[in-house]
Amino acid sequence: MRRQAKHVLLGATALAVTAGATVAAISTAQAETTDPAPETTAALAVPAPGGEFATGTTQLHLVDEGRPDVWVPEVDRELMVSMWYPTAETEGTTAPYMTPEEGDLFGAQLQLPGEVLASVETNSVLDAEPLADDGTLPLVVLSPGFSFPRATLTGMAEELASQGYAVALVGHTYEAPITFPDGRTTECLACVEQEVEKVVPQRAEDLSFVLDELTGDDASWEDAGIIDSQRIVVGGHSIGGASSHRAMHEDERFDAGFNLDGTFFALDPHKLDRPFMMVGAEVHGQPGDDTTWDKAWKKLDGWKRWITVDGTTHSSMTDFGPLGEQAGLNQDDLDGNRSNEIARALVTGFVDAHLRGDEAPVLDANPDWPELVFHNP
Repeated sequence: MRRQAKHVLLGATALAVTAGATVAAISTAQAETTDPAPETTAALAVPAPGGEFATGTTQLHLVDEGRPDVWVPEVDRELMVSMWYPTAETEGTTAPYMTPEEGDLFGAQLQLPGEVLASVETNSVLDAEPLADDGTLPLVVLSPGFSFPRATLTGMAEELASQGYAVALVGHTYEAPITFPDGRTTECLACVEQEVEKVVPQRAEDLSFVLDELTGDDASWEDAGIIDSQRIVVGGHSIGGASSHRAMHEDERFDAGFNLDGTFFALDPHKLDRPFMMVGAEVHGQPGDDTTWDKAWKKLDGWKRWITVDGTTHSSMTDFGPLGEQAGLNQDDLDGNRSNEIARALVTGFVDAHLRGDEAPVLDANPDWPELVFHNP
């Protein structure tokens, strides 16, 4: 018997973009239980990445001059982007998970103390020098879920960086708490507006703009010259995955893409002939559960996979899986550390296969990954 959908973070329910969800439901994350959280004696920590490289990170503040923000039309669209990359540096201050202000706002959304989130430990050296052994780094662009700070995909970004990729983790302004270099912290206006149809088209523009800034002649990141503009994957969680799909339709520079349990809002009517992977939670990611997945699958004309992960819920493929396990509050059937292992294996396997031509056994039925169910409806 399949479980009812429970999108859990540290004992809280992250209501998100799932089949049949109302706009009101995706705009908030509400507590699932009033029971007090157990006391922990140590800070929560993003699990260490498993690649051969140490990892570094830095922050970019980007302004798309002349493009009005749909949530605040009187200003140009601006973004914060966390860059993650391999480095030779192993000593130095590790990056904060999120700012105290972001923690307070997101914590209030989840009915959790903000300091629990802001104090999560990461593994990457702040402002370390990037390392590119062969002169360039393939790029992965990541987009988080609706109302989720970009920090929630930190573990994925660190894993990819440790495997030799540059990663641009995009914070979509007014769609989650975001702190800017001048000290401002913007709130989730989109959660108040509840106009989800605006999210995916704007995010697709955001993702292409970030690519412009990282690979163009006037690149914003001082080390952008090491990015290989011919090897780029885009993907994300929830509506970030849907936005990645839309970005691929509108921008041929993205070579492949993936969606982690996101309803395909603003589904493009045209076929997509480049590789795409759909990874769904047990309750949402089965054929027939979300009609947009069935429609999207039929329009994928290139390499494709539709994979369900047994025992998972909507946010298991983010940092919420392992952090919930550490806090003793994971309510998934699957251990949160195993969810984390599976998520990293699937995404790095997909990226390795389509940017490096490597074999990736995890992308096919394999006894080493019994939780994975492959669909071909």
